[in-house]
Amino acid sequence: MPLEQEQDQELEQDTDAERLQAISKLLEEGTLAEVRQELEQLHPAEIAHLMESLPHEQRDIVWDLVHPEDEGHVLVNLNHDVRARLIKEMDANELVAAVEGLDPDELADLLPDLPESVVEKILDSMDEQHRARVEAVMSYPEDSAGGLMNTDTITVRADITLDVVLRYLRRLGDLPETTDQLIVTDRYGRYLGVLPLSALLVNDPNTRVADVMKRDVDPIPADMPARDVAALFEKRDLVSAPVVDENGMLLGRITIDDVVDVIREEADHSLMSMAGLSEEDDMFAPVVTTSRRRTIWLGINLLTALLASWVIGLFGATIQQQVALAVLMPVVASMGGIAGTQTLTIVIRGLALGQVTASNFRRLFSKEVLVGLLNGLIWAVIIAGIVVFWFDDWQLGGIIAAAIMINLLIAAIAGALIPIILQRMGVDPALAGGVVLTTVTDVVGFFAFLGLATALLR
Repeated sequence: MPLEQEQDQELEQDTDAERLQAISKLLEEGTLAEVRQELEQLHPAEIAHLMESLPHEQRDIVWDLVHPEDEGHVLVNLNHDVRARLIKEMDANELVAAVEGLDPDELADLLPDLPESVVEKILDSMDEQHRARVEAVMSYPEDSAGGLMNTDTITVRADITLDVVLRYLRRLGDLPETTDQLIVTDRYGRYLGVLPLSALLVNDPNTRVADVMKRDVDPIPADMPARDVAALFEKRDLVSAPVVDENGMLLGRITIDDVVDVIREEADHSLMSMAGLSEEDDMFAPVVTTSRRRTIWLGINLLTALLASWVIGLFGATIQQQVALAVLMPVVASMGGIAGTQTLTIVIRGLALGQVTASNFRRLFSKEVLVGLLNGLIWAVIIAGIVVFWFDDWQLGGIIAAAIMINLLIAAIAGALIPIILQRMGVDPALAGGVVLTTVTDVVGFFAFLGLATALLR
């Protein structure tokens, strides 16, 4: 491999961490001209990622060095907390200038965070067609196909020739980004199919669009949830897809770059929700703000912990008589918690991917219960053997074996049912599932172990 290519690859392999470290060093040294040069080489999304990784003081300096033409695109890529803080510090004219050139779908994402007076000024500054496109996107929820779509599409009629299409494209002079196909509609704007660019290029120019277009490409309903849109793109390996309303009228298209954002946001949401946090939180938010957000979740955890402690308190006399019970209690609760989390994760993932439905849940539930029974039996024998060897007490070994069996069975049942119940209640299973499951396995584990010990150890 040529030396130049090797050097190019080494440059491309620079990590975000290395870039952050380099720019932080430049900021500390006060060499702002070099920082500006570094920023000019970055994509707006990379600048947004960098800014989210910087403390407030350095973030403000970097924001002042961002080129005005990039400000709107950077704002779109920032998380909600960081974006809101920057918007608060910008005046109306700066905001209006920043959003110029944004695509309708990007602008629709940004407008809800802007002051109402600024939104009115932005909409008033648009031509009628552009304003109609933005309002069309804003009329749908952000997490739906309509909220994701871009209205900047190229449509053609089915009764014209490919030569006419080619001349039309040459006259346009440019294509929207990520254009892999043109959308075919009738004279009223009703969706008929798609014309891949490859078909446009390899067929005879005198061929009609109707003869080479693909009619079997199903459009995406505007009200389809963004999560389902992402799954559809993954299954069908799509680059773009048309979006239609309930009457089949073409509204716009969704492209793969929008879907990648959805996938990333879903992954961030799942990870952060497990700890009761939001993917939109600023990593460098003020101490009081961060503490207030986390306190709520800690308070919920305290209530569940008090419930488990209350159950333990019911058997205080038994624990005083047999100190080994206090030593072994965490084993029972921990085994149940891990087993339940495994089932909980499988079900939550299945719900997210649309793989768990009313038609197959019974089979999944039965399978997880059987897995819980089998694992309960296996680990009951192993843990009982350890306890007998450790404490030389066969009766104590039998008690913890029975408690393990009970808790792993209940953990499997709870892990399967909790996500379904929470979803029907309108609660995000990823957010609350872990807390509810931990409470169940702790309470059941302690009650089974200490209850059996109270009844059998005399």
